[in-house]
Amino acid sequence: MEFDYITRPLTDAEARAEAERIITQSFQPQTPPVRHFPTSFRDTTPPPAYGTAPPVHQDDKRIVPAWAAGIAVASIGVGAGITGIGCGAWLVLQGLASVTLYGVLMVTLPLAGLAMVATAIGGAVSKARSVSKTVYEGPVTQNTQITNTSTTRGMFSRTRNDVR
Repeated sequence: MEFDYITRPLTDAEARAEAERIITQSFQPQTPPVRHFPTSFRDTTPPPAYGTAPPVHQDDKRIVPAWAAGIAVASIGVGAGITGIGCGAWLVLQGLASVTLYGVLMVTLPLAGLAMVATAIGGAVSKARSVSKTVYEGPVTQNTQITNTSTTRGMFSRTRNDVR
């Protein structure tokens, strides 16, 4: 028995009957409903001879775990980053592959400039550290006598110089 609640109010008899129906329905033991889930769908309508087929609603109920979505996003980011690095390396190597005088000079001049600056700094540090702090005290004797002894026997000769 269905009632139209919107258009007119219930009479006393109709309200009593509806209350009895609700009370008896709520105190009856409930049986769980049997649920039927389709496991597949086959569209048996023949495709049209020409044109597009009519759309068929297909529910998408995939559940993707958060860790899988995170890995997917991270792998896309890593792939994009590696692609950028690879493109940069390719451009550098393309420039180095075209060996011309200007190309060689563009690569070697900055390196030669850095080497020259490093050599100048190293020489200045070396010269600053080589200042002698040794102080000699006492008499200095300089001897310049040279004794030359030479012996020859057969085809071998020997010369000995002694500085005293």
